[in-house]
Amino acid sequence: MTFRVRPARPDDYPAIYKMAKLTGGGFTNLPPDKPTLVAKLERSAQSFARKTDEQRGDLYVFVLEDPKTGAIRGTCQVFGQVGVVQPFYSYNVTTLTQVSPELDKTFRNQLLSLTTDLEGSSEVGGLFLHPESRAGGLGALLSRSRYLFIKLHRQRFGERTLAELRGVMDEAGNAPFWDALAGRFFDMTFPEADEFNAVHGTRFIADLMPRTPIYVSLLPDSARAVMGQPHPSGRAALKMLENEGFVFDRYVDIFDGGPTVVAQTDAIKTVQDAKPLKIAAVGDTGSERVLLAAGQLMDFRACCASVAFDGEDKVIIDREAADLLEVGEGDEILSVAR
Repeated sequence: MTFRVRPARPDDYPAIYKMAKLTGGGFTNLPPDKPTLVAKLERSAQSFARKTDEQRGDLYVFVLEDPKTGAIRGTCQVFGQVGVVQPFYSYNVTTLTQVSPELDKTFRNQLLSLTTDLEGSSEVGGLFLHPESRAGGLGALLSRSRYLFIKLHRQRFGERTLAELRGVMDEAGNAPFWDALAGRFFDMTFPEADEFNAVHGTRFIADLMPRTPIYVSLLPDSARAVMGQPHPSGRAALKMLENEGFVFDRYVDIFDGGPTVVAQTDAIKTVQDAKPLKIAAVGDTGSERVLLAAGQLMDFRACCASVAFDGEDKVIIDREAADLLEVGEGDEILSVAR
């Protein structure tokens, strides 16, 4: 496998824009909007260039690259801290139990409460793999590279990490959850609101939405059925997140009702299992397949590789992996089982 993950550069914009146009809408972190994507890449470059290591509202954009051809076939993002520039809003799904002695009945009602509970968390998102490259473990490499980057730069990230998954919508881009709730307070379709959100953030929703809790039972069946459910195309991504230890903690997106999953950063499986090793040699290896990462900030690289372990803290890697990571004998790398 010749692909590697590396930090995005400004000249990656054309490839990222082409992928953004393939998302089909509802993909807030990867909008097909040129000024927004250019601004994202500029913000990412500033984040990678920052010298100090404390947690801030950084954005790190990565690409999946074939170095031999220069082709970009995927992208993903990591946010250092959400809720820095604008409040980070979610709906929290809670249950209110009420008892009527006269009727001898107990009523349990679900409520949607607008909240900023998740502010201060880090976030992984913006993952998109080109439709022609969704095989051979490239999705796992792209997704898990984010956790290897977090491990190598742990002080830049929070105690908790979240991921928002796109909710259910039809082929025309209409979302039942939006139509039943937020859409009733705005003269905007879901595609229009989603595009506005991608460029300007969610503040306009919170400014105009009711602050009181909303009874879920008042929503139509079409909205209740999709609340907390990912878009069909996101089910594989949800499974990968669950395999890393992310859980649905009753938070849903205020736009499309998609699930927000959360994990303690140090308990994310790849973060927890990744081990630092020194390269003992570059050459013939065994058949054990792993994910490797090396480098700080703009020098970060990640790839799949065949290795042979030399004791507990040394490893022999193949020449292709050494070239992809731009490392050699004596360098330190991060390794985790594939």
